[in-house]
Amino acid sequence: MSEQMDSRMLRDAFGAFPTGVVAVAAQVDGKLMGLAASSFTSVSLDPPLVSFSVAKGSTTWPDLRRAEHLGVTVLAEDHGALCRQLAGPAPERFTGVAFEITDSGAVMLAEGIAQYDCSVRDEFEAGDHIIVLLKLHAVVVHSRRQPLIFHRSEFGRLA
Repeated sequence: MSEQMDSRMLRDAFGAFPTGVVAVAAQVDGKLMGLAASSFTSVSLDPPLVSFSVAKGSTTWPDLRRAEHLGVTVLAEDHGALCRQLAGPAPERFTGVAFEITDSGAVMLAEGIAQYDCSVRDEFEAGDHIIVLLKLHAVVVHSRRQPLIFHRSEFGRLA
């Protein structure tokens, strides 16, 4: 590449690739904590592993990562407002949101397409983000609904 890359150009280039969106949540020290991530991906079937990335500057991740288990919920196509709420002020992230808490403290959103019960296996620094590698303990597929799609900084649906 010969062109100089600035952050706007990179955001536009990265945004050209559509992704799904997940909620990553747990109960830590009796408090509900969670965040939205559009960088979720499957990694391995054997052993079962998935990953997502979180900004190094996240104020939620340092506490959330202390959870014994994390709940990862795949958001459905009508969850755009929920995703914005999970990315908003921490005290309001679970207001009016239906969820369940597993015995291990993983928080699963009730209306998600799929839920994964995970634990942190490893973390890798990567530029201004941390890649989080998760070990899967259990998975549930609730629905064949369509996923929420994040593309060019907007939420959309599959055609």
